[in-house]
Amino acid sequence: MANATKILLVYTGGTIGMVKDYKTGALKAFNFNNLMKSIPELKQLDCSVDSVSFDEPIDSSNMNPTHWVKIATIIEGNYADFDGFVVLHGSDTMSYTASALSYMLEHLSKPVILTGSQLPIGDLRTDAKENLITSIQVAALRENDKAIIQEVCLYFEYKLYRGNRTTKINAEHFEAFASLNYPELAESGVHLKVNKEYLRKKKHTKALKVHKNLDDNVAVLKLFPGLNKNVLKSVLNIPDLKGLVLETYGAGNAPTEKWLLNEIKKAIKNGLYIVNVTQCSGGSVLLGQYETSEELQSLQIINGKDITTEAAVTKLMYLLGTGVSPKLFKTLFETPLRGELQ
Repeated sequence: MANATKILLVYTGGTIGMVKDYKTGALKAFNFNNLMKSIPELKQLDCSVDSVSFDEPIDSSNMNPTHWVKIATIIEGNYADFDGFVVLHGSDTMSYTASALSYMLEHLSKPVILTGSQLPIGDLRTDAKENLITSIQVAALRENDKAIIQEVCLYFEYKLYRGNRTTKINAEHFEAFASLNYPELAESGVHLKVNKEYLRKKKHTKALKVHKNLDDNVAVLKLFPGLNKNVLKSVLNIPDLKGLVLETYGAGNAPTEKWLLNEIKKAIKNGLYIVNVTQCSGGSVLLGQYETSEELQSLQIINGKDITTEAAVTKLMYLLGTGVSPKLFKTLFETPLRGELQ
């Protein structure tokens, strides 16, 4: 195994590394080395697997930008020594982490696959084994001595997705994630079928650049019938708020009431970046298609196109953290940086 593909597992926490206490029924984290012992099938893969674990594994509900920096730093520190990375993560915020990492890991030329499970690894009907084994297999795929996957992905229930295109859609089914605006990158059946035409194409050989400054002065506001002026004003005037993801109706539509448009106009004029994304699970913002979005377009609101809320929130944090000039901000946000929008 001298020339075997080397994969690093990064365990952050989540159900996949949990074991059930059968006396109390509660889930608790267990020693990560036990996870490896639980899956002897891993020895059949033609790759060597090492692991590193967060000192204190966390529930993904507690995931935040500090943890994203920690994951990115682990990948950065081990980048030269490994051919691929599998990040074990709780499913609740996995799409946010996958999106954040896609921006943070610029010029990535190796696979970073996030996976987890709906049931603990020791459960009778667990999905953890398949998700973990196939994620490692995907991370180890090579052609002409180069990694086939060269981006941040999410693997769950037989499907490999571009990470920043995913959303968690179900809290109970094994099929927990969807990528409604971009096709799956691979499907695991009897054979592992990779849809190469959808993979990110590398046009450069630049060295990995890791961005660790994320600005969390952002918020999300979902429009709903009856949203009142006080609520809107209080959100738009949050101290130090720099970016807002505005979840609009359908193809980017909002009420045409003057007070609402005036408050948004004032906020944008005061330097708040407002991104228009659809609150629908799939589809795209098409500014100007209807009268109810023409006004927003005239206010120079940022067009989120077909980006997910998760990818929009993390893109705001990333761009704000890199100190992009106000003149370039709208253009850069509306440009696909890591395949997160079209």
